[in-house]
Parts: sequence; structure tokens; C-alpha cells
Amino acid sequence: MSKCALAIHGGAGTILRSLMTPELEEQYRSGLQEALRSGWAVLESGGTSLDAVEAAVVSLEDCPLFNAGRGSVFTHEGKTEMDACVMDGSRVRAGAVAAVRNVKNPVRLARLVMERTEHVLLAGGGADLFAEEAEVELRDNTYFYTDFRWKQLEEAIETGRVQLDHSAPKPMGTVGAVACDKNGRLAAGTSTGGMTNKKFGRIGDTAIVGAGTYADGLCAVSCTGHGEYFMRGVTAYDVAARMRYKGISLEDAASETIAHLTSTGGEGGLIAVDGNGNITLPFNCEGMYRASISTGSDPAIEIYK
Repeated sequence: MSKCALAIHGGAGTILRSLMTPELEEQYRSGLQEALRSGWAVLESGGTSLDAVEAAVVSLEDCPLFNAGRGSVFTHEGKTEMDACVMDGSRVRAGAVAAVRNVKNPVRLARLVMERTEHVLLAGGGADLFAEEAEVELRDNTYFYTDFRWKQLEEAIETGRVQLDHSAPKPMGTVGAVACDKNGRLAAGTSTGGMTNKKFGRIGDTAIVGAGTYADGLCAVSCTGHGEYFMRGVTAYDVAARMRYKGISLEDAASETIAHLTSTGGEGGLIAVDGNGNITLPFNCEGMYRASISTGSDPAIEIYK
């Protein structure tokens, strides 16, 4: 029987203690704690890693602080377009959605793509149609609206920038979770609202299997950061590849992967777990919203380096 383990993230980037109010920091820690509690309750009751990952990510999607689900940023047109992916390492199966709208919990829809279709990735209008047919919970545009996100869009348009959700210590963050259950099965899930003021139907790494999300029999990985670099480096899969082909540990493989990301100019981080319940959470920027727990260990919630 394996040691159960769960790790979550809520985004990585320029997150400075000097620019964070105590009240806002407490809100972030509370959001991470609730998500960790939701996923851990599944594992403690003997549930699967896939169910634990989904529960944790749903909790983060429901929290308006993070750039996923309810807290998603706005596109140039003032809409929300969300991406999500889940991967079941025990079967090496995956499901993903990209540029979906009005779906309360995109991670649930991604799982249904994996379980109910022969496909891996559905996007845009087709994914929205599948959401209706699958009868997932939908919300109107007002559910996804926050004053902060709208002001963030206005500022980005005014300055002509397309900005990462995690470019300042404010409501932000691609979210993700990885887990190992008592049977050693691994799973990963990631969800995001993308970039503020994005145009042309841009899709990042979150929904791309191997780039922002990956799980197999060796490890489960969820990434956060500047997606274009994670796609070019196939970053999530890179961790598993280094473990498999070099025979090194999860921690060493993840560290090498982040070093490679840094060498290409990429910024961000990842969370990863292996089949023995080992956890690692490396990043190369000022901070990453993160939390973890494993059998016999107390929960850890961290933000800064």
C-alpha cells in the first residue's frame, strides 16, 4: 500500500510579500487550505487519486481569488475562455477542454471528455455543445464577473499588453492538483482562465497533455507559468521522461526540468508526486501559491520562496 499524497497550486509569478496585505494573504491561504482539505478527504476515505484531484481543483475553480472557473480573467472581447485538463496515470488516459465559456467547473468537463468520448481535447463551440449534452453545471456571464478582473482588462487594453494572470500579487492563478492514492495510482489536473486581454483564440499549456498536465505510472505533474514556454518544452512530460530515461528521483527530475525551463527564458513552476507519495514543488520565480499533504505529515501551505 502506498503513502497517500496530494499537492495543489494556485499560480506562480511575481508574488512579493512586500506587496501583499495580511488580509489578502490570509484569503489566499484559506483558499488553498480549503482545496487541500477537499482533495485530502477523498484520499483519506479510500477514494482514487483522480477523484481527489478533481475535488481539489473544483474547490480552486469556485474561489474567485484564482484565475480558473469563477475567477477567470477576461479576453480582449471581455469574455471568459477557460481551459482544463485531467489525466489518469493508472490508465494513461486524458481529457481536456479549451476556450470553453459559461462552464462552472471546466475540470469536470475535461474528465467527461476522457470518460465519455473517444477524444482527448475538445475546444470552443464544440466543447460548449458537449457541455450542454453532458449536462454539466453552467453559469451566466455575471457569475464570472469581478470588478478586479474587469479593471485588469481595462488596464491591459490601455497599455496594449497581454498579461499573465500572475503578474502581480492580486487575485490570480492557474490552478492544479496532483495526487497519489493508497494503491499508488497517480492523477493530475489543471485549470485556467488564461491571459488577460488575450486575442486570436490563444490557448496555453494547461489543456495540452504533456505541456501543462501529465500523469503516468511514474509521476503526476501540473504546471503553472508562461504557457508558451511550457508548450515548447513539453514541461510536464519532461519530468516523467527524465525519471524514466535517466533513472533519477522525482525531485531531481523536476529540478532539472525547471532548470531547463529557466534556460529557455520561461518563468513558472510545477507540482509533482510519484507512486511512493513523494512530493516536490519547484519554481523559478518570486513565489507560487502551493500546498501539500501526505500520510503521516501535516499540511503545508506556502506562497513565497
